[in-house]
Amino acid sequence: MIALLQRVSEAKVTVDNKIAGEIGPGLLIFLGVFQNDAQEDIKFLTNKIVHLRIFDDDAGKMNRSLLDVEGAVLVVSQFTLCADTKKGRRPSFIKAAQPELGEKFYNSFIQDLKERGISVATGIFGAMMDVHLVNDGPVTFVLDSKSV
Repeated sequence: MIALLQRVSEAKVTVDNKIAGEIGPGLLIFLGVFQNDAQEDIKFLTNKIVHLRIFDDDAGKMNRSLLDVEGAVLVVSQFTLCADTKKGRRPSFIKAAQPELGEKFYNSFIQDLKERGISVATGIFGAMMDVHLVNDGPVTFVLDSKSV
């Protein structure tokens, strides 16, 4: 499982010009699910995300977590994060989870964040979405549950 985190001052997702999800300060998370992912990958990422110290303290140093700042999360499904671009010029998505499994893990990921006390907004799984954000920093991280 792979997550691209962007620290934001605000973010929203629209589908057909209607807001599907919207947050103030916190994290925009693009989530990719691989076909070989398991529940342990969800637990690893959600634990890392809520405790990762990437928000500024009073001295301007990255020393506070999402929990510390009571930030919100906007989760957007992003299967293209699972692309293999090593060969040729066209990305391969054969390692990405099939939609049924991807949606199941996407929903489990969201539920686990909520159970950890995080306010969560979402896009719509599988939909064409417009993502609007104000990147705070900019601060962006990629977390891969398999690269530990």
